[in-house]
Amino acid sequence: MINLSRDIQSLSTFKRNTNQLIIQMKETGNPVVLTVNGKAELVVQDAESYQKLLDAVEHLETIIGIKKGLEDITKGETQFLNEFIEEMQQKHGISG
Repeated sequence: MINLSRDIQSLSTFKRNTNQLIIQMKETGNPVVLTVNGKAELVVQDAESYQKLLDAVEHLETIIGIKKGLEDITKGETQFLNEFIEEMQQKHGISG
């Protein structure tokens, strides 16, 4: 969770205190929102936390795909594998 008083900084402050803010990001795992003229412009995050975010997104996308597949099965919107293979072979001119 972002701490508004700690994790939102001006770009100028970030430039002056880069090392300190990098240490803070590594310790807290929170990104820092950088502002320009009082408006949020950039989000800076340490590499480990960013990788965790990417992993979480991939995990959620997998769960969504599984749920979609289960819904398709429930709705009867599926086909047999051999039918699919035949359809793809015909569509792409692949001889079996």
